[in-house]
Amino acid sequence: MRRCHHVERKGVAGMTSHHDDLMGSTQTNPAASQHGEMRDATAATETTGPSGTATDLSADQLRHGLEQVLIAGLAALPTPELLLEFQRDSIADQSPELPSVLPPLIGRLTLVWANRAFEAMTSRPADQILGCSLADLAQNCALVTGVWEGEQALAQRRPVTTDVTVRYAAGGGPEAEFTWQGTLTPMAGRTVRGGELWWLHMIDQTTLQAEHDKNVERAIAEQHARKALSVISRISDCLVDPDRPAVLREIADTMAGAMGGWFGFYLPSECDLQYSESFDGAGRGNTRTQAVREELGIDALGDSRVPGMGTTVIDGPEITEIQDPVAAIMSGKITEPVDFIIQGAYLPRTMSRTFAHDLSARLAAHSRQFGSVLLYPLPGRRGPLGVLAAAMPAVGEETTILGLSERVNRSDVWDVAVDGGQTVLDLVARRVGMVLENNQLHRREHAVAEALQRSMLPEQVDIPGLDVWSFYAPASGHAQVGGDWYDVLPLAENVAGFVIGDVVGHDIEAAATMGQLRSVIRSYAFELVDPALVLARTDRLASGMRLPRQASAVYGTLIGTDCGWELEYSRAGHLPPLLVRTGQVTQLRENGGLLLGYGKSRRHSSRMLLQPGDVLVLYTDGLIERRSRSLAEGMEALSTLVAGLSGLDAAGIGEELLTSFVVDQEDDVALVVVRVPDPEADGIAAANAPRVRRWSLPSESASIARARHAVVQAGTQWSMPQLSDAELVVSELVANAVIHGWGHLRLRVSDEGGRLRIEVEDGNPAAPVLTEGHANRSGGFGMRIVDRLATWGWEPTPQGKVVWARMRG
Repeated sequence: MRRCHHVERKGVAGMTSHHDDLMGSTQTNPAASQHGEMRDATAATETTGPSGTATDLSADQLRHGLEQVLIAGLAALPTPELLLEFQRDSIADQSPELPSVLPPLIGRLTLVWANRAFEAMTSRPADQILGCSLADLAQNCALVTGVWEGEQALAQRRPVTTDVTVRYAAGGGPEAEFTWQGTLTPMAGRTVRGGELWWLHMIDQTTLQAEHDKNVERAIAEQHARKALSVISRISDCLVDPDRPAVLREIADTMAGAMGGWFGFYLPSECDLQYSESFDGAGRGNTRTQAVREELGIDALGDSRVPGMGTTVIDGPEITEIQDPVAAIMSGKITEPVDFIIQGAYLPRTMSRTFAHDLSARLAAHSRQFGSVLLYPLPGRRGPLGVLAAAMPAVGEETTILGLSERVNRSDVWDVAVDGGQTVLDLVARRVGMVLENNQLHRREHAVAEALQRSMLPEQVDIPGLDVWSFYAPASGHAQVGGDWYDVLPLAENVAGFVIGDVVGHDIEAAATMGQLRSVIRSYAFELVDPALVLARTDRLASGMRLPRQASAVYGTLIGTDCGWELEYSRAGHLPPLLVRTGQVTQLRENGGLLLGYGKSRRHSSRMLLQPGDVLVLYTDGLIERRSRSLAEGMEALSTLVAGLSGLDAAGIGEELLTSFVVDQEDDVALVVVRVPDPEADGIAAANAPRVRRWSLPSESASIARARHAVVQAGTQWSMPQLSDAELVVSELVANAVIHGWGHLRLRVSDEGGRLRIEVEDGNPAAPVLTEGHANRSGGFGMRIVDRLATWGWEPTPQGKVVWARMRG
């Protein structure tokens, strides 16, 4: 019995232990003399003789003489390393071997040295296994494959690398297979017994495969993360300009192209969520409102369709998150993504029911099948601002996701963490929500500033004996409102005052400064007659008020006399008004003066008499100022255009100016046109005059009569037929805007192929609806009247909507 038989045999795989350094003092300097080492090995061989056996030697003797083949650091390698002895010359003298799963030659290899990794694998120190043959160590193995290549290499004394699979029961448990890659290499030199020295290097293939799988998974995850970051980068580029039309649709298309599936954004609109393609608001389809009306039996204004019945609000039990998950998201009860069942039996009059109908219709429009749907809240500081709907492709569908063609697996693809554990959809929802909230705050500030300024701007006024037209156009490229203003004042009978000014800046502070100056000038205008004195008093008060912005202005009066209208004006650093008389343009540059608040010296006024047909044009620098030209060049272009004006009324002249200059405006524009009527020429229409007129009206009932008058006046000048029908149509459109809309109204009238086209713009984005009247009150037939007399429609605008009507021939 060999001495290694008394130790517990536990195979050669999967066991760990601590061990002492087997090399001890035998590890030598690599620079030692090779001849000296060979002498030591030879002496050891002569002492023991070739007939000695491994069991007759101690561990130190077995290690003696091996220094010549050991390299520095071999003992500390993490992989199992073995030095084996092979007695080739004494094979025939060996006693019959015990039955073994190893081939004969491989089984006779005797272990003479092992490193710490092998000790850990066998759970036995080297002193207990040194001298054992591989056949002894493999006795408890049920199967060993892949070793016959080593048998041949051993017989031919050549190195070999092969995969070895071992099956054995570790620790009395069930059998398991372990695979190593073994490299058997013959070494130079001899053992102390004169045997051949072989080096066995072992690599755990199971560990390698696991490491390989981890590397593959890591590479796929990194590729997914890179693709995901690329998607987020493209979406961030889209969000740079949130005012761009269809920006949300671009984001949804970007995600669909990169991740598969379908994506859509839903934003609040009235009492519902509606599909949206931009940040301006919900989609223009009013599906939720129509569905609620049908289910409740009410009309467009919320009244019951049953005569004698009012609108009834039915109180019921509280609806849970399961019954209406969309409402739960919008109320903040649900803050995480939720699975949404499109075919769910949602209760009537719930947000989820209408949402499911709309989403189902949009998904059905595609030629592909979709699986589950996730709803991601668009977070805001004070609660959700909307919902991102994400529909997965059908299970098992082959699709390209994040650049990889693979079967759909949401947990592997849609849930790729790219930033602090957040997924792509999480980041998209957060970024869109942040931009949406900032956009809403920006629009709210803009609306406040615009409302402040527009409340200070005068409405279109009628001055007996004068044709007056005024207009204000905010710069389309700016998000703020400027400090431009104008005023037309009926001071007394046959006395009118006018002022136009400009405060530096486009923000709320500029609008506030404008409001203060406007109030001051209006107050002095009703007390003082001399324009120079009005500006001088304004200088004194503005200086004491310490206004934060500089401002310019022109103030003047028009006094009716038997000889005509007498003009008296004074300027405070403002651009000169233009006087147009029989095709000649005069710039009224007299008495320019300093800016308001800086006029320390006395201001002066200029006077002149206006004749019938004369036109006075007052404007702010936004009308002529451009980056591509100087202010002087702009003045010259304006003078040239005004000299060739062919419009006979003030509105026509103003339309020509707006058409020519406001197309590419870069600043706010305030414009006032005052014309002295000419009875001899007013009935003659100019051939080249633009047949377009526009007015700004307050949201009040008096605007209805003013709109009728404006349409009849324009239609008469253009010799349009059926003006009575047009008068009725504009009355209904303006009345609807006053009753159901908000903000200032814009009226636009144009000649469209010999037919009158009327447009009314207000701040309510809701579409007009046709009704059959109201069962419990009068009215409700306005749009029916318009529908009978004209072809009509509506279009969304950034401020609300435009309802248009084209008169029938």
